[in-house]
Amino acid sequence: MAKDAYLVGLIGAGIGPSLSPALHQREADRQGLRCLYRLLDLDVLGRAPEAVGELVRAARDLGYDGLNITHPCKQLVVDHLDVLSPQAEALGAVNTVVFEGGRAVGHNTDVTGFAASFARGLPDAPLERVVQLGAGGAGAAAAHAVLTLGAGRVSVVDAVPSRAAGLAGSLVRHFGHGRAEAATLDQLPVLLAEADGVGGLVHATPTGMAAHPGLPLPAELLHAGLWVAEVVYRPLETELLRVARARGCAALAGGGMAVFQAADAFRLFTGKEPDRVWMLADFEELAGVERPRSHAG
Repeated sequence: MAKDAYLVGLIGAGIGPSLSPALHQREADRQGLRCLYRLLDLDVLGRAPEAVGELVRAARDLGYDGLNITHPCKQLVVDHLDVLSPQAEALGAVNTVVFEGGRAVGHNTDVTGFAASFARGLPDAPLERVVQLGAGGAGAAAAHAVLTLGAGRVSVVDAVPSRAAGLAGSLVRHFGHGRAEAATLDQLPVLLAEADGVGGLVHATPTGMAAHPGLPLPAELLHAGLWVAEVVYRPLETELLRVARARGCAALAGGGMAVFQAADAFRLFTGKEPDRVWMLADFEELAGVERPRSHAG
């Protein structure tokens, strides 16, 4: 007999403002399901990130159907799971755990979420040369996504050179020689000039978030021959997006990734196909975007 009620949660630090509970619960309501979505905030619980394994075991014992995992636990949780999907294994990061037959199965819907958002928001963007700023968990997902979409080469730049090198090496092992390289911050001007007309910039650092305002790179490096894709979605309109649009760049906000990763997680939790158009409308309403609410695609 098909289930009609689900208990899921989110493990992370400082997750009080998360829109995930509302997104999942609204979609469940539309499908005639009951979804109880709980926040397991490390800060509120007074627990260290390393406690993620204990929290996953407790959730399984308490009858949860699954969990979303966010910063700073996406890598730490991997060692506490029974099985990983191919994408999660390739990234070494998990943002969705599903409890199936007593096993904890790890998935990464950040990859599919970014890919779906990019294909929807920048469908004609050239992908010959992609410059990515940021090599953390979100950066790994975004890089895998653009390479899956057919990017010729991704140049990974990070303030920590070893992190850029680690991600680039992982990408080469997964996608093949020449598909990725590590680069340094001082190479950004040359890299972005080389991408003119044939690629763009993926931004995957915390800069631009409410707690980290500002631009992640000098404004003069942006020009109309580039597209810019943002991973940050709180706020939805970052300073990078404002500057990029003012300088003539096609620009993609981070909200789409947030919605589509949630939609893919909903499908994993419930087995039901979510309505992504309505979930996008929900997100815009919850994030305070003033647009006419319509189901038209």
